[in-house]
Amino acid sequence: MNNTYISITICGDEEIKKLNKEYLKHDYATDVLSFNINENMEDGTFHLGEVVINKEQAKRQAKKGKDGLEKEISELAAHGVLHLLGVHHEEPGEEEAK
Repeated sequence: MNNTYISITICGDEEIKKLNKEYLKHDYATDVLSFNINENMEDGTFHLGEVVINKEQAKRQAKKGKDGLEKEISELAAHGVLHLLGVHHEEPGEEEAK
């Protein structure tokens, strides 16, 4: 059985805004981005992808809730990994259609 690798990077508003604009054409900071890699490494490890978490946005979101920064970052990491696994947001109207 091969190992699966996911990289997680924590950055700030400026860096995630730059990535969001460059790769998704959205000119704003967001809380989390996921980038699928899907590559077999030379050592047999499968690199599923990269998750980038905006710590500044996580702090703002944690202040609105009551759970704290660590839980917010954990939830954003899980959110990003779900995207790497193929779970995506529903388009507007899809929920009503279900």
